Amino acid sequence: MTASVPDRPRNRAVVLTACGGTFLAMLDSTVTNLAVPDLQRAFPDSTVPDLSWVVSGYAILFAALLAPAGRLADALGRRRLFATGVAIFTVSSLVCALAPVLPVLVAARFVQGAGAAAMIPAALAILLLDGPEGNRAGSIALWSTAGAAAAAFGPSVGGVLVGQFGWPSVFLINVPLGIAVLVAVRRVLPPTPAAEGARVPDPLGTVLLALGVGGLTVAVTQGPAWGWVDVRTVVAAVVGALSLVVSVLRSRRHEVPAVDTALWSNRTFAATNVVSLFYGMAQFAWMLGSVLYLTEVWDYTELEAGLANTPGAFFAAVAALGLARIAARIGGPRGATLIGLGAFTACGLWFSVGLIDHAAFLAFWLPASFLAGGGMGAATMGTSSAAAMSAPPTKFAGSSGLNTTARQFGGALGIAIMAAVLALTTGPDGVRDVDAYRTMFIYCTAMMAIALTVAAIWLRFPAPAPTPAPVAAQNTEASPAQR
Repeated sequence: MTASVPDRPRNRAVVLTACGGTFLAMLDSTVTNLAVPDLQRAFPDSTVPDLSWVVSGYAILFAALLAPAGRLADALGRRRLFATGVAIFTVSSLVCALAPVLPVLVAARFVQGAGAAAMIPAALAILLLDGPEGNRAGSIALWSTAGAAAAAFGPSVGGVLVGQFGWPSVFLINVPLGIAVLVAVRRVLPPTPAAEGARVPDPLGTVLLALGVGGLTVAVTQGPAWGWVDVRTVVAAVVGALSLVVSVLRSRRHEVPAVDTALWSNRTFAATNVVSLFYGMAQFAWMLGSVLYLTEVWDYTELEAGLANTPGAFFAAVAALGLARIAARIGGPRGATLIGLGAFTACGLWFSVGLIDHAAFLAFWLPASFLAGGGMGAATMGTSSAAAMSAPPTKFAGSSGLNTTARQFGGALGIAIMAAVLALTTGPDGVRDVDAYRTMFIYCTAMMAIALTVAAIWLRFPAPAPTPAPVAAQNTEASPAQR
């Protein structure tokens, strides 16, 4: 017992380092939401679909590379992959802040997403293998809570930074934070050699996976501008779909696949990822659409919109942490997922029928933030825990990576569809009124309703396996007899 006491500060440092990297990666999936209006002023010739690539460009590479990144942690070592991801993320953040034109910013966001993809599964592997022993469920809960809180706090942080310092500040803030995480990696995390016989995941399958995600998102994003039957839209959609199909088929036969298709035979894991896909389509579109609604309909400044989103972020963090503590008493990850999606859907229904065209923070936005923010925190924690706990211990990082891929892929498609919906509902004078945003929130609500239905019908999380504590106790009792 006493031998473990000196390890407590180290364990806390390991948890903070791994969760810090996760927080940074997930924060940048939403922190740019509040920068879109300022970007529109900085690049006035850009359309909403063009600007949406600042958000979805990050999500595309993030989603595409998460799946093989879990295997790279074995091939390269989890500490090395984590440090490499943080370094790429930090340098590309600086490039984003200094970008002189929109194409440079979008390209840097793609690279930033690749760095984030390396950080997420490596962070979970570090928590499970280098963190506190015997607290695997708690580590997964902390990891998923860090991600949920970061995604929820993104608009708030972005609003304050953009309002005070302009859009480059949402990227500059990553530089000192990234350096701090890198320093912690060197001081806290032990070197981890690559697993014996480990190989890099199928390079061609990985490229095809990224091409598939990117092609489908290009088709959905540019469809309204190019035309849905335009040859560019059709080619992007066909190439994207075929690339995904070929990547999955290669993964079924390849010795070191880009995607671990064996996990999909687990019904709970498969249902969790379907839920995460539709949840991501609603969540990311909702958060970006909410910012545009506040600034365009309520005439909020970016700073005011960011502050208005702060209560929702707080409720998300509280819900994720609170439900993680009582998950066993409410049906485990399934119960947390149903509660979260139910609250989020209720808020969507409210917005679909009761959206207003004037500012009413206390009467309208604050209670809505409680439902939406709390729902997001609970749903993110529930789906992340369900994905990890439905897989064997040796595949925790890979299963969580695939689950995050599903949510991020859904987010990229959701933002693209949101941009298309807003483009179709924008008036001839270029103004979007409350009806345009009501249509957008109806779309989000439909995606949430699908996720909730799938979770209620197919997400059946088995009873948790017995903890190793009783076994250890039995061994302790037997030792005197053995002596």
